[in-house]
Amino acid sequence: MKKLFLAVALVMGLGTSVAFANNMVSDVEIATMINEFKPIDVKELPQAVQDAIKENYSEVTIKEAAVEVAEDGTKTYKVTLVDASGTENPVLFNEKGEVQK
Repeated sequence: MKKLFLAVALVMGLGTSVAFANNMVSDVEIATMINEFKPIDVKELPQAVQDAIKENYSEVTIKEAAVEVAEDGTKTYKVTLVDASGTENPVLFNEKGEVQK
């Protein structure tokens, strides 16, 4: 009889802890940032970005460009550069032509 009582208490205790853990998980909010870069023509890049590419990446060509506009209106430009061996490297620039991390 003691074993039966112990088994019932153990099962009820586990059930309660699982229900409690379930409530904790549902209260967690997950925030994700999704970049929504929209393709643009390379000619639409600001002059500062074009100058930075010519100065710092003179041995590469521009494959494609895209822009993302933040809620505060700031723009980030994603430029895909291709080197002589064909390796593509996306680089992010701000409107001033500064490389972003």
